[in-house]
Amino acid sequence: MNATARQTGLMLATMEPAASFEEEFQQWYDTEHFPERRDTPGFLTATRMVCLSGWPRYIALYDLESLEVLDGPDYAKIAGRNYTRWTHRIVGKVWGQYRAGARQIYPGGALLGQAGSFSRLALWRFCQVPEGMAETVTDGLRAIYEGQPETAQIRVFEAHQHDGTDVIALIELHAPWEPPPGAVAALKEARRHLDCVNVYMPYERRRESSFPRPA
Repeated sequence: MNATARQTGLMLATMEPAASFEEEFQQWYDTEHFPERRDTPGFLTATRMVCLSGWPRYIALYDLESLEVLDGPDYAKIAGRNYTRWTHRIVGKVWGQYRAGARQIYPGGALLGQAGSFSRLALWRFCQVPEGMAETVTDGLRAIYEGQPETAQIRVFEAHQHDGTDVIALIELHAPWEPPPGAVAALKEARRHLDCVNVYMPYERRRESSFPRPA
């Protein structure tokens, strides 16, 4: 199936450990939590990134076949009541937690990295967005980023949270680029709901063959 012919889902999570807790946090994320989700049926991509501008420091992004994957039996095996003891220990000790299950509203079914490799990812989050304003967000961000040679891909998602609807945009950039001063005017009234603009780069625990093996 052509990825752009369907409406995919997204699971996004941000968090930051205290400095004294960093080593165990990374060990947990890389060896248990992240692989559990990456290998779950219905999860199409899995990516960890580190924040270069903004807070909190870490984000995990998972493209889903559909948002309904998060309500399915395979995900239930590793979520909620089935969290491991290690997961319960970690999530009680981190800051900056934000989690969203979202549906892709633009372009509809594009996957992370589909337009080629990227060195930066800009996250724009709009909270408690009134009905119908997601289109204003999408049009505004397209006006800001489309046509720039640094822009690889623009994707926009809608997440229904307990306190209202969030609109989340993920802008993949081939190379670092910042919108010029005044660019947010393109967002019109949606600017009132903008509460986060972070910039990330891909996280890797280590790159294979980074150091030569002993003979």
